[in-house]
Amino acid sequence: MKILREKFIYYSHYKYYNDYNMENTTIAISNEVRDKIKEFGNKGETYSEIIARLLESARKRMLHDLLMNEEGTVTIEEARKEVEKRWPRSK
Repeated sequence: MKILREKFIYYSHYKYYNDYNMENTTIAISNEVRDKIKEFGNKGETYSEIIARLLESARKRMLHDLLMNEEGTVTIEEARKEVEKRWPRSK
């Protein structure tokens, strides 16, 4: 019975989500993960807002890493030399 009451109290915090015009779901995460998510939050921020912000940050970081990855790249000078070798200008 104690577990049911704890869950009821826990879920009652989400009652204000009904004010939003969006669908919600419940996911099971460990208390440890929940506490780690809280560390990234600001006062008054919901878990949904925290996670959305973290996902946006991760998306931007992935794009940055992709665009800034120098693996397999050549300098502009090297590329110009290669172009001249492959397609010499006709005179």
